[in-house]
Amino acid sequence: MSDIDCVIVGAGVVGLAIAREFAIAGQEVLVIERAEGFGTETSSRNSEVIHAGIYYPENSLKAEMCIKGREMLYRYAAEKAVPHKRCGKLIVATNDEQLSRLDEIKARAACCGVTDLERLAPQQVSDMEPELACKGALFSPSTGIVDSHALMLSLLGDAENHGAMLSLNTEVLSVSGNPSDYNIKTRDAASGETFEIGAKTLINSAGLWASDLAAKIEGLAEQHIPQTFFARGSYFTLPGRPRFSHLVYPVPEDGGLGVHLTLDMAGGMRFGPDVEWIDAPVYAVNDASRLEFEKKISTYWPGLPATSLEPSYCGIRPKLSTPGSPAADFRIDTKAVHGMEGLVNLFGIESPGLTSSLAIAEKVAKAELSGDTH
Repeated sequence: MSDIDCVIVGAGVVGLAIAREFAIAGQEVLVIERAEGFGTETSSRNSEVIHAGIYYPENSLKAEMCIKGREMLYRYAAEKAVPHKRCGKLIVATNDEQLSRLDEIKARAACCGVTDLERLAPQQVSDMEPELACKGALFSPSTGIVDSHALMLSLLGDAENHGAMLSLNTEVLSVSGNPSDYNIKTRDAASGETFEIGAKTLINSAGLWASDLAAKIEGLAEQHIPQTFFARGSYFTLPGRPRFSHLVYPVPEDGGLGVHLTLDMAGGMRFGPDVEWIDAPVYAVNDASRLEFEKKISTYWPGLPATSLEPSYCGIRPKLSTPGSPAADFRIDTKAVHGMEGLVNLFGIESPGLTSSLAIAEKVAKAELSGDTH
């Protein structure tokens, strides 16, 4: 294959959003994906929530990308008829100690620019969701849900309509060459045949495997390759008619946002994720956690039908922090970080990566196409 302007490794929602951005800008784009389809890992194994930007530290990339990306995503979904709903969510305190945490969450969100959170008394919550039990809550009207597969299909369609190409079942073996003149050696999973591709720009959007890919890039110093840790989250569903019209979240816990209640576009209820730190990605719902799920859910929904939860699916987050340590920020490493022209490494793109996808794509394109590497 002849040289190409931009190679993007990873066809998750962020990789596809970046491909769209570069293709619309007139770049010749190739997206390489090791799986049999696009978006088969983190991008499709989550809660499909459009986050408001509530939980992240002030001046963090997560806060910036989430808040900007949220509005970009709502506009894009409306323009492209991607199924979505701005349904709002309740963050509930189930004991007196958690009430002060609500105030902390509201104050932190305001510092990041999320100023529409409303503090609710128990009766106000009951008026909105009669089956909920809590001491108080925050209501986030900017939170919503989106069909992640339809979103990725739309992003891919936009990219391909502007000339981008997608190569599935393609594994990157090595990256060599001078900066801004990368030689990417790949292997076709079906035939075992190897190919070499030349690229001026290389975007590492490999998600769970971003650190592994970075280690294959000749000339990238070891100190610029963080270790990725894996946090698995299982989900359970509840059959039957929907009992809620809003998303319901407990006060956040270590490693995640707690076992929350989310809705799909059909109104179906699902619960999760929990947080289980694992050594390597394995997609298997931990059915042994069912009783713990029921216990946690019952703190805010006492009417949860006994033994009614059914295992559904699980997802794995690529985390840059270890258990018990503060959550790490997104990393978008450009030349300003590692010194290599035409290379962008995306590390730790977990939640709110889906919400942030269009904003991240815009930021990467601005850095590489305008020369603004900061």
